[in-house]
Amino acid sequence: MHPRRYNPVMPPIKVLPELLINQIAAGEVVDRPASALKELLENSVDAGAREIAVQLGEGGVKLIKVSDDGCGIARDELALALARHATSKIASSGDLERVATLGFRGEALASIASVSQLTLTSRRAGDRHAWSIAARGAEIAAVVPAAHTGGTTIEVHDLYFNTPARRKFLKSEATELGHCVEAFNRIALSHSDIALTLQHNGRVQRHLRAQGVAERVGAVLGEEFRSGSLAIDEPSSGLRLTGYVGLPSHARSSRDAQYCFVNGRFVRDKLLAHAVRQAYQDVLHHERHPAFALFLEVDPAQVDVNVHPTKIEVRFRDARGIHQFMFHALNKALAAPAAPAVAATGSTQAVASAAHAGAPAYGQQHSMTLETAQPLAFYDALFGRRGKPETSPGESATEPTPPLGFALAQLCGVYILAQNAQGLTIVDMHAAHERIMYEKLKHALDSRRVPSQPLLVPITFRAEPVDVAAAEEHADVLSTLGFDLSPVSPTTLVARSVPALLQDADLPALALEVVRELREYGADRVLTERRDELLGTMACHAAVRANRRLALPEMNALLREMEETERSGQCNHGRPTWHQISLADLDQLFMRGR
Repeated sequence: MHPRRYNPVMPPIKVLPELLINQIAAGEVVDRPASALKELLENSVDAGAREIAVQLGEGGVKLIKVSDDGCGIARDELALALARHATSKIASSGDLERVATLGFRGEALASIASVSQLTLTSRRAGDRHAWSIAARGAEIAAVVPAAHTGGTTIEVHDLYFNTPARRKFLKSEATELGHCVEAFNRIALSHSDIALTLQHNGRVQRHLRAQGVAERVGAVLGEEFRSGSLAIDEPSSGLRLTGYVGLPSHARSSRDAQYCFVNGRFVRDKLLAHAVRQAYQDVLHHERHPAFALFLEVDPAQVDVNVHPTKIEVRFRDARGIHQFMFHALNKALAAPAAPAVAATGSTQAVASAAHAGAPAYGQQHSMTLETAQPLAFYDALFGRRGKPETSPGESATEPTPPLGFALAQLCGVYILAQNAQGLTIVDMHAAHERIMYEKLKHALDSRRVPSQPLLVPITFRAEPVDVAAAEEHADVLSTLGFDLSPVSPTTLVARSVPALLQDADLPALALEVVRELREYGADRVLTERRDELLGTMACHAAVRANRRLALPEMNALLREMEETERSGQCNHGRPTWHQISLADLDQLFMRGR
């Protein structure tokens, strides 16, 4: 038996009161103090401010005060500034299609005023004095004269005083302050030409002078980020990408340092995020996240910013073109061969320190051979005599020092120690050689076939019957990869040729691993979505192993290859392949000059 259905009588439809409309809008636009701060800061930027001061109380709940030296608001427009859908930034649908300001809807001040006690004071250049208007929820007072030096100050007291249910959802003071600082940082990063100050409970948290982008990035995200990142400035037709991308070796365990701006507006866009992930996929471990501060400039007519209540999402007219531009610009920067980035003063300091210490000139190379050995066949076979010829003790070289310097010695069979213009470079020889082999294999496979090297004496090795069958089934793919494998019995394979780049690898182990990849995933997947994993495996087998003693020319050959190889600053798993220690760092370590 079904229960009786109750059909209530619906109340009549009516227009909501203006205060309730604004409070509903505030639920979308002003969900916490940081949201209100963001809107006020954007208004100051749009007003042409050169200096902005922010004061917060109790995480922004008790007070948000934003003062700027912008153009100000006329007396007759102060009441309109608190009205919903009143704005000076757009006037037609055509303006909406090419928004060039951060704000444009005319909702923010009305929404904030509806859930707080707000005072707006402003003075335009040339006015005799300032004017002020106050609002307390639905109550808006008359405009009155006020004292103000110029520009605009907005004070927001007791946020959500008239919506206690909303206030209960706020977090602790520290948490809300953290969100406010993040909103402040976003504006600071995207507008480095504006001086900004942030105070909380009377104490200065941040003071940023107007400066260049590089200096502002360092001031906001820290010098460690800036020194561990690559600068980008990539123009294209109607597009430009600038900013800094963190080196894979400086990746993080979380996404806490990822900033992307479109025409000065901070956005979280899936399209742009995907382009970044693709650019890093070949150099970063999947559990790590890159750090970056990127600024994309695009024709405002080509981007729709009116797709989200908080304007944090955008939609591009040519999404595919934007994605490809972002990917190629980032990929190009990350693919740069290894070379130390040193501040302009770094080399000067190092030279002065060297002179003080009586150190030799940087162009010199001393034949200090810790754990070096012959023969040179290993690198001769791969690269030829590309390293700097070994010098005898006391003999100096006159040619310019290359970026990674000249090898001095091998340490513990694992690291290469080299001297360059900045000081000492330490290279993980296996990780570096693995990246070199990986890039060579990629380029070879991209040209449709990996060069093969016939063996004078074929190598026979045991294999599981399923592997023998897989080798026979995928003979064409193996040939593309440089292998000539064929069965000689149900449990035996013979290798008659191998990839020329990998001839010093453990061939049975390498061949079986490649065969098992083909057996498990199939040829199509191995050569497409799993291609990089397969080539990484092959490169790892071919890379010089730990405890392999190298002579100086072999070590130098590896350094020169690193300088010419894309992405050689990190191995295939995102770990650094080398590290720079400046002479100044060494002097500090040994307390020289104190």
